[in-house]
Amino acid sequence: MGQGSKFGILTPALCRAARGLLDWTQADLADESGVSRSTIRDYEGDRHDIHRATESQLRLAFERGGVDFIAMADDRIAVCVGAPPLSPP
Repeated sequence: MGQGSKFGILTPALCRAARGLLDWTQADLADESGVSRSTIRDYEGDRHDIHRATESQLRLAFERGGVDFIAMADDRIAVCVGAPPLSPP
């Protein structure tokens, strides 16, 4: 039984958007996440779903890069780059 992305929140479009916010290539995301570039390419191109573990690796890489995933009231998910922590004066 497959564990496709339908169980998670990361869609191919959100994956592309998060990469764009960070100005990352697919190769950059592969390096940061440990997920192969071909898997990222195929997922973003809607060629196949990804497993939950793979989604977690991608999301963690994005979050470490500064991307926030925000649940909207209408069940949509938004992505944005979080503000960097404030430095003490």
